[in-house]
Amino acid sequence: MSPLLRTGERVGDRLVVDRLLGEGAFAEVHRVRHEYLGFQAMKVFKKVTTLKETHRVLEEARLLSTLGHPNIVRMFDAGTVRTAEGLRGYFTTEYVAGGSLRRFADAYHPTAPVEVVADVIEQIAQGLAVGHRRTPPIVHRDITLENVLVGYDEGGRVQVRLSDFGLAKRADPFSLLASAQGTFAFMAPEVLRQQGYSRSADVWSVGTIAYVLLTGQLPYDDGTPVSSYSASKFARTPLAPSKYNGEVDAALDRIVLDALVVDPDARCESADALAEALRQRRGVMS
Repeated sequence: MSPLLRTGERVGDRLVVDRLLGEGAFAEVHRVRHEYLGFQAMKVFKKVTTLKETHRVLEEARLLSTLGHPNIVRMFDAGTVRTAEGLRGYFTTEYVAGGSLRRFADAYHPTAPVEVVADVIEQIAQGLAVGHRRTPPIVHRDITLENVLVGYDEGGRVQVRLSDFGLAKRADPFSLLASAQGTFAFMAPEVLRQQGYSRSADVWSVGTIAYVLLTGQLPYDDGTPVSSYSASKFARTPLAPSKYNGEVDAALDRIVLDALVVDPDARCESADALAEALRQRRGVMS
């Protein structure tokens, strides 16, 4: 199927489509050039067709973007655009040139450096915590390698940013079910059982990312597709990351496995708790 927008197409008075970056379950992602501000990322929704619905979908993401946290992608604008499939909602964000954490993981395959991973996971937790502290909490609901963007600060340190905060809650459930297999692999067991979403479900997703980056493996991979809950899949505690990667220390083993406890009531409860555990480990290691 052809992209919703074509290279060279103008969006409003200030934006020109540069190229398609990729697509997910409910949106295409394009790099666009702003007349004055340079490159930005534009997400064009596949199903959302009105400005009112666009603003409703983006409610939580817009709220968190205004807080200016370094580990949350900044949002600039939202509107509607005429596409090959008709009118569609869109929003623009900062363009993070390093791509996604998936690309980062592929570059380091099978395992990324342990201290870089610990730093990345702490940054993800810090960004998540901004939402988790709200009343009521704002949870991400769709943390995957694709929804964490990788950049670098002035000193060359990896700096990650979370994108798409809360968008999955508003998405067409049929679109989500049709999404890539990888999305399911990062979902907590209670989410697969359709028993609701909580802060600890976000923590599970971050734990899965940590496990993948440290080991090159999914924590509960039994070789079968992950598209629904299977009690047998989660019956066995995964091996500690250090069993695959001898550079992983005991403290990091515990932190990652605490994030991957099947019972959400026994799991690390929030992004704040996860970030604090990583800070304490960093203090001991330094």
